[in-house]
Amino acid sequence: MARLPRFVLPGYPQHVIQRGNNRQQILFEEEDYWFIWEKLGLAAEQFQCEIHAYVLMPNHFHLLLTPHLENGIGRLMQSVGRYYVQYFNARYERTGTLWEGRYRATLVDPKTSLLPVCHYIEANPVRAGLVAQPADYAWSSYGANAEGNDDPLVTPHREYARLGRSLKARHASYARAAAVPLADSELATIRDATNKAWVLGGAPFCQEIEGQLNRRALPRPRGGDRRSAAYRRRAGLA
Repeated sequence: MARLPRFVLPGYPQHVIQRGNNRQQILFEEEDYWFIWEKLGLAAEQFQCEIHAYVLMPNHFHLLLTPHLENGIGRLMQSVGRYYVQYFNARYERTGTLWEGRYRATLVDPKTSLLPVCHYIEANPVRAGLVAQPADYAWSSYGANAEGNDDPLVTPHREYARLGRSLKARHASYARAAAVPLADSELATIRDATNKAWVLGGAPFCQEIEGQLNRRALPRPRGGDRRSAAYRRRAGLA
């Protein structure tokens, strides 16, 4: 089956995942983390993308970012991937592919899904059993978003600014929300949308995107009574 084209709209945030080939480890030493962190920052500036949340995991990384060019994310990911493969292969004396094919991405509804995706990304090390709390992990945006730590990689989204009237209030509000684990259903929704390249958001947002791009934002519901309220909700018709 042919892969669906990605949803790309400048000014709309996207959740992006890039994994190591066969989920192999891609980050070993602190120098590896610093290298990819630096390349992400340089590419974000060069290709006009704002990064709102990120996490660098041993075998993959997540980004939540808003592109301001139609090809901004693609060029950022290509640049970072190319530089990191060259660095990695030279450092560890290896050859061959490093990445698991093309990156995965989903367009994110900023009003309903942006902050949950931030929390999803920053809680990755906790779910993986690497740390007890997001604050214990050095290579994520949690310190910037929840504690006000200086992180040049992070640019707050306008939805983040609505968390409080002062910077301190925004940090506190963000930290409180992050302390509540996402429901299993929400985790599944975020993963499914990202892995299958569907839009992540409510029915009004999906309809907006469909109108702009003239293509379906969600998969067609399978089976069921097409006249039922449940079917119409799944299809975004109610």
